[in-house]
Amino acid sequence: MAILRVAQMGHPVLRQVARPVDADELASPNFQRFLDDMLETMGEYDGAGLAAPQVHESVRVVVLILDPDEGPEFLINPVIRPVSDLRTRSAEGCLSVAGMRGVVDRAAHVRVDAYDRDGKPKAYVLKGFPAVVVQHECDHLDGVLYVDRVDKTTLAFNDQWDKFGPLDKLVEGYEEPDDIDDEIVVVKPEVR
Repeated sequence: MAILRVAQMGHPVLRQVARPVDADELASPNFQRFLDDMLETMGEYDGAGLAAPQVHESVRVVVLILDPDEGPEFLINPVIRPVSDLRTRSAEGCLSVAGMRGVVDRAAHVRVDAYDRDGKPKAYVLKGFPAVVVQHECDHLDGVLYVDRVDKTTLAFNDQWDKFGPLDKLVEGYEEPDDIDDEIVVVKPEVR
């Protein structure tokens, strides 16, 4: 296994729409080794997730941790859709936008259908932080970075964030968002 180089904002691979992975490619030893390398890279950088474009491979693959008790898992060719109108705001950072973070508004309740690293279909309905993580990582597959969605009044360098927090709290009329409990439910995959 190897630790892969992480692409930084400005590299063209981060703005491409990644191509789907077919079953033969997924089953190949080289691709399985690449998945192992992604996993090791995510661990090295202490990330909550990592998308293949972040390590210079424009394919529809993410590795992430939805539940710390279950450990990391792969989503191959994921499809996400909101399950409700519920929204959440949370602080996000990114290995490809080193040294910064900001607040992003996202769907708080989503369904994701994908394949695991063995090509078996799987699906989840997610709420709260797991829903945020899967959306953040899957955005990379469409060439979208969190800074494209960030509330620009909150974008800050990490050292300034640590001192002052999100600056949107200083805006007149700011209301603290409701807390949404994390939830992960395994559901029957939809045939794709």
